[in-house]
Amino acid sequence: MATVDRAVGGALNLATGGLSGEVLGMLGERGRILGLGRAAARGLGDRLRGADGRAARTRLLDAAHTVIVVLAFFEVLQETELPFAWDDVRLTRREQVRLVADRPPALEGLVPTLAHVDAPRPAPHLPYEDTLGALGHWYESLGARIVRFLEGLDLWARLPSGERQAAADTVRRTLPRHAVERYEELYRRLVQEAPEFLYWTGQLEHQATRAELRRALARLEEVLSSSASLSHPPVHAAQALARAARAALGRHILAADSPPEGLRMPTLDEVYLDPDFKVRAVGDHDNPADEEWWAEVPVRRDLTDYLAGALTSPGLWDVPLLVLGQPGAGKSVLTMILAARLPATGFLPVRVALRDVRADHDLQDQLEQAVRDATGERVGWPELVRSAGTAVPVLLLDGFDELLQTTGVQQSDFLKRVARFQEREREQGRPVVALVTSRTAVADRAQHPSGTVALRLEPFQPDQIKVWIRQWNNCNARGLVARGLSTLSWELIAPHRRLAEQPLLLTMLALFHGAGNDFQGEDGRPLDEAELYEALLTSFARREVQKDTVDALWNGQVDERVESELQRLSIVAFSMLNRRRQWVSSKELEDDLGAVYGKSEERANTFREPLDQAEVALGRFFFVQRAQSIRGGERLSSYEFLHATFGEYLAVRLAVQQLVRLLGHRPALSLSGEPLDDDLLYTLLSFAPLFSRQMLRFARACVGRLSPEERHRLADLVVRVHWERGRQRRDKQPYPAYCPRLIRVSARHGIYSANLVMLVVLLTGATTAGTLFPTEDDPGDAWHAHTLLWRASLPEVEWADFALALNVSHVRDAAGRDLHIRLRQEDDTTRPEVVDAHWLYQVSPREAGHVTWHVAYWDDMWHKAHLAAGTNEGVLLQVAQPLLAALGPLVTTFNGGEGDPGTSVVHDLLCLWLDAGSALPVGEVVKLYARIAAGLDTAGLDVEVGRRLLPLLCDLLDRDRVRLGPQARPTVEALVSGLPRELREYLNARYANLFGLLPG
Repeated sequence: MATVDRAVGGALNLATGGLSGEVLGMLGERGRILGLGRAAARGLGDRLRGADGRAARTRLLDAAHTVIVVLAFFEVLQETELPFAWDDVRLTRREQVRLVADRPPALEGLVPTLAHVDAPRPAPHLPYEDTLGALGHWYESLGARIVRFLEGLDLWARLPSGERQAAADTVRRTLPRHAVERYEELYRRLVQEAPEFLYWTGQLEHQATRAELRRALARLEEVLSSSASLSHPPVHAAQALARAARAALGRHILAADSPPEGLRMPTLDEVYLDPDFKVRAVGDHDNPADEEWWAEVPVRRDLTDYLAGALTSPGLWDVPLLVLGQPGAGKSVLTMILAARLPATGFLPVRVALRDVRADHDLQDQLEQAVRDATGERVGWPELVRSAGTAVPVLLLDGFDELLQTTGVQQSDFLKRVARFQEREREQGRPVVALVTSRTAVADRAQHPSGTVALRLEPFQPDQIKVWIRQWNNCNARGLVARGLSTLSWELIAPHRRLAEQPLLLTMLALFHGAGNDFQGEDGRPLDEAELYEALLTSFARREVQKDTVDALWNGQVDERVESELQRLSIVAFSMLNRRRQWVSSKELEDDLGAVYGKSEERANTFREPLDQAEVALGRFFFVQRAQSIRGGERLSSYEFLHATFGEYLAVRLAVQQLVRLLGHRPALSLSGEPLDDDLLYTLLSFAPLFSRQMLRFARACVGRLSPEERHRLADLVVRVHWERGRQRRDKQPYPAYCPRLIRVSARHGIYSANLVMLVVLLTGATTAGTLFPTEDDPGDAWHAHTLLWRASLPEVEWADFALALNVSHVRDAAGRDLHIRLRQEDDTTRPEVVDAHWLYQVSPREAGHVTWHVAYWDDMWHKAHLAAGTNEGVLLQVAQPLLAALGPLVTTFNGGEGDPGTSVVHDLLCLWLDAGSALPVGEVVKLYARIAAGLDTAGLDVEVGRRLLPLLCDLLDRDRVRLGPQARPTVEALVSGLPRELREYLNARYANLFGLLPG
């Protein structure tokens, strides 16, 4: 900081005894805070032009900002009318500075002291209004410190109490508001001297918001080049590193070795679009992996401006910027583009692909390894920084999520280790900026240093997709037309926007189209989601099979190998699904493939010699992302699909295929009861459910490809598998080594049962409990028992998916009670029906005439429900608890008959009580009162329950007196007649004049 003191000039340099104990007037003409600040602000432009390098300029900017923060307050303080003269306020210069910094001043001078002033600073991730608000609070704190100081002076004690109070209010409240206004004026002057201040606050007013103008961070280089100069430009290794970074702009967007015939892969410079983003500071207990954490953060479209502010302010000298995004969002490409655009006049980009360096080495070793890989030069870190002159190194650490996935918690402190490295470099006079990329989903597994800012890349919007398509066509239109194909268009892509929102998946769609595939079916309609996924996966699998096959194959052989590839991918999908996560390690995948296919399966017709079966399954498909790190010389890998829906579709696809295999079941003997072979089906479908909303959509589409006759036969076979195999012991496991996670045996049976039931409903559209459990005497009891099994086998979220996917109706016929079960439509908002007590207690309803009954064990029911209550049941039990405590016998006293569902007296009471808006027809109101009266007669209430009930009944009768009309008297008489004498006397004594109707 001594360098900055000298640069700011003598007016701020108090390093040589300037903070001695001489006594000065606080706001006089010489050597005081006000004069110092004004002198510093006036000469900023000249000092910035003389700054050597980005770091020196940033320090000057930060110091200048602190000066105007202090200056704004004391200028307004000087102009404020107070009941005393500031010339009479005598304090040492040390005391002046301590008032501002709230700490003793540094021996080196005022600037180092002000650099530690805890005043708000603008930051590119914060709205300017937030900075002003925080500054207002800081000024209020400063005003309070000044008032406390004044309160210790004799001149303050001599003031009348009213003047003291008014002066204190002015300094603490009025002055801070005016100081913020003065700060804004001074800040606008700073902007004229240094454009960086505009980027710090995001206050640029420009029209460059169209996607056409936001390509490849092109403006960033111009902005950063214009604001700093070097007297010592990069040489040797630093110069070579800058050249290597610049070369990335000419690389193709995909490293595909052979794009489809007639297509040219665009370069990053041609087709990369600056993504939209959200940015937010990360607090101690925040979770950047949580979608809700980002919900209120506005989307920004000014990535160039944000990066210009972040790279020229000192915030990223302390902690790394964490860049998050979904797979395929362009995180790695962003680091390549940024490295290429950083001008050598101010920055030294050092990009580290964390997957390619040793994870067990420290950061400095990883940096040196990355430099060697990029330039071929072996150079130590300090030597590299010296060769950069006065440029600031920018560490672009790409793929933190890969370290987390492949090494687990061992790398969770990586961000803190980066921050410690930055601290060391800053202490050595070599400040570095750091940026770390990661998938959003694993951001909660990282330890975030204090001050961390997270930036999340957002999906493409339609205007960005359209611009990308235009750039793609600029490269490929001629080749497409020459092959008789249409150019890519928004109209073709729009139905599949969910995939096109991620740049890499948009590229995949473009390649699919460029290979001659159509986005429309034979009937001219757009492919639905499942049809597109089938076409995409089949197309890319076919391309890889044909590319890797030396000898010519018949079409049938190609189809067979394509299907084999897709089935392997489906096993990969189940490896992730059955572990309830979106990625799987290479070791786990190798175990799963070995358990299903057999270990080290390498036949003569394999496409190439594999390193392992994971490589066989995934090595050829760019829509599968491979994460890797190197630890102890061993390469650790994990895999995930670029979009989770690829894995979901593949899992559903294989499950339906395994169902269809059941159609080929033929027992060895015609009269044999040989069980169906569901071994692989059970192996795959007994660890995780298939009924998330997206998977149900895929499953509906897959079973829809079957003929009605096939669906009918399959439904019967699945019911048979469910019922027969559910009662058999599976002592002999056909795939004993397949164990993606440890799980209770009962849970496996429950999950498998739930999956089979959902598949039956998908195949039939609707079914019954009697169909699902054909040998049970009471389908209702069987359904209830199985729901308990499913509920016990599934986590809450998955149980909710299952329950919300179905609609259930309680029915009765000549054979007894049953349930109709059907799929619930996604837009279905109907509420569940009232459960008929006739159905629950198997009481035959009378079509004519009334029926009532009472169950005496209401108290036992309460305790049993309490014992078994989960979250949902607990909430409902909490609501019911006051009713059970006060009116317990009436909870289990029921009315039915006359074609109405059976309901309890408490149910009918609540219906009346909640009818405050008189929405019920009069006839329905009369019927409810009659049912309550009949229930009271059946229940035989004791006096205590009656005393709790009667006030509520009388209030209801009073409310309904007018609309009951002539039915009021018989209604009251019926209610009273069902009460014991003591309660009738109580009612007569307390409510004798209620209607003038009560019998004596």
